[in-house]
Amino acid sequence: MSRRPNIVYILADDMGYGDLSCLNADSKIRTEHLDRLREGGMAFTDGHSSSAVCTPSRYSILTGRYNWRSRLKQGVTGGYSKALIEDGRLTVAEMLKREGYRTACFGKWHLGWDWESRAGEQGSGRAGETPGKANQSFSADLRKIEDVDFMKPITNGPTTRGFEHFFGIAASLDMPPYVYVEDDMATAVPDHETEDRGFAFWRNGPTAPDFVHEEVLPKLTQGVVDYIHANRDEPFFVYFPLPAPHTPILPMPEFQGKSNTNAYGDFCLQVDWTVGQVMEALEDCGLTEDTIVVFAADNGCSPRADLTHLAALSHLPSYHFRGHKADIYEGGHRIPLIVRWPDGITAGSTCDETVCLVDLIATVAEIVGVDLPDDAAEDSVSNLPVWSGDDVFGSLREATVHSSVNGSFSIRKGRWKLEMCPGSGGWSYPKPGDEPNGTPPIQLYDLEADIGEQRNMVTDREDVVEELTKLLTKYVKEGRSTPSEPQKNDGQLHWPQLNWLKDA
Repeated sequence: MSRRPNIVYILADDMGYGDLSCLNADSKIRTEHLDRLREGGMAFTDGHSSSAVCTPSRYSILTGRYNWRSRLKQGVTGGYSKALIEDGRLTVAEMLKREGYRTACFGKWHLGWDWESRAGEQGSGRAGETPGKANQSFSADLRKIEDVDFMKPITNGPTTRGFEHFFGIAASLDMPPYVYVEDDMATAVPDHETEDRGFAFWRNGPTAPDFVHEEVLPKLTQGVVDYIHANRDEPFFVYFPLPAPHTPILPMPEFQGKSNTNAYGDFCLQVDWTVGQVMEALEDCGLTEDTIVVFAADNGCSPRADLTHLAALSHLPSYHFRGHKADIYEGGHRIPLIVRWPDGITAGSTCDETVCLVDLIATVAEIVGVDLPDDAAEDSVSNLPVWSGDDVFGSLREATVHSSVNGSFSIRKGRWKLEMCPGSGGWSYPKPGDEPNGTPPIQLYDLEADIGEQRNMVTDREDVVEELTKLLTKYVKEGRSTPSEPQKNDGQLHWPQLNWLKDA
């Protein structure tokens, strides 16, 4: 290895484990480029996001800290939300920039930044996300279009969190305002409003004249390709959070009908093409061997993919896992994860270790030789031993914590998964408040014997319930789940899902 490796994160938005043909032999979507990435790298069968929804997962990926330690205890941010990543918090981008890397982000930020208003104030609040509300207003979050001064720079955005360059959008592609931001400036001022388009679905909102929803993914992809070519002679970190296959589901004409499933399947093929474009750029620049490419999704597939129709075609985005996006069940947070690094990972290898995207910063830190301070990456565990194929005695992670859209927790240790809610904690049945009478308040599943999470063993293994509840309580109270000095969580632990936590 002649120099420190380039690092590229490609993060799909709402893509299921079962959507990739290299992970699911029965997938009806043939993801040829992702299959090739997997052939050259390592596939993870037990890889997870920290949360079952977008914003929280992004926070954890960049900071190595569980999202619920931030002020965001449930839901997601909106397009006008204030910056979520705290001032002074170390991100993977900031760490790598200090080590001499060029750093850039292209895509969906969805971690809040501060817009300037015409009155000199900045945006505030945050919003939750609920499927089925086509014109959800995010009323706690939005300002009228005339209140935002799009000619003034944003503050507390990506360029203040370690990225030298940013080109992308504030939040999901279905959340206004629909403007591109380059570094800290909108590229154009909104001059009209767009309207919801049915299955494509986006919320009405202010739109800039240079913003066309269908063009966003191709434009972002070209930006990444150009950046790789322009920075081929020095180490770089590219974070590429895609706006797809999340709604609006807008495959380009050349992909429409190609999957033989539905528009969601076609959009997954466009995501696959996007990955292929990045791989081709690395190959053209002679950078394949010394570049780490991480492909993952921020959470499971959304029900907006029309899961009923896909199931009728024998395509299961959640594979054999229960639930989907937003849920505490495995389908909410067990995600596709592939890592290719020819200089450091055996091609075609498979890892069955339980790992989490929160681990990426500690893994990268070990690769570049950085000692992380106590007040950074509190929940991140280096995965380099399994990347390198070393013998691992026991598990890398003592346990892994996940959260659902309503803030419910689960904790996974080995074969056991304890869920601190009576139902999904999300959007699948039983939804919060709709659980049948007599439903136990918590759930315990043996994932080795019951990967579909069908048999609640909470009354059979009270010893496991007690052990995992104590461990989760310890993780919450100490502000970290890795060995080192205790840290403070941000915000108050006050939401109802913490009724099991004593003396918080």
